Amino acid sequence: MNQPTPQLRLNLSLILATVAMHGLMMLANELFFIPAEFLKGIGWIYLPAGTRLLCTLLFGGPGAIGLLITGWFSCYWYYFPGDELRATMGAIAGAIGPYLVYRIAQERLGLRASLTNLTPKRLLICAVGCSVASPLLHHIWFGLHGDADLIRGFCVMFIGDLAGTLIVLYTGKGLLALLPGPPRTLPKGW
Repeated sequence: MNQPTPQLRLNLSLILATVAMHGLMMLANELFFIPAEFLKGIGWIYLPAGTRLLCTLLFGGPGAIGLLITGWFSCYWYYFPGDELRATMGAIAGAIGPYLVYRIAQERLGLRASLTNLTPKRLLICAVGCSVASPLLHHIWFGLHGDADLIRGFCVMFIGDLAGTLIVLYTGKGLLALLPGPPRTLPKGW
């Protein structure tokens, strides 16, 4: 029996890490921000949007696949049970939007896969881009299927995605600041 290649193992690990992080963020959103919900799945604060951005920036394609898997679980069993088409399209829109922003950032902003040139400005551009892309794809789908109130739904989803993304990014930054830095050495001669 053939052993999986190191690249396949790495990709599977990144997919599983994405599923775990995104799933936990969805749970946290349900626990803390359900009162901020405009419609089921559209909230004034949507923390999972932050993991959508982080997972695609950190993991690329495997991150998008993990988001798709998590999206299918949440859409099929929570947001749109019994509506397979809407659940499928909701999951696809939630995964493709951030991945498209990641690819555009690589091409237009010169973003490296290592993220060594990810500046605060580029990160903010990516956050806004993801906060537009996912709601836009969702609402294009909703519009094609006759849903009403597209403008308000899009605006709330954009605001919620951006707020959730910024909360996740700044919480992550704050947690990273708590980690000990590299050991400091004294200059020669001291």
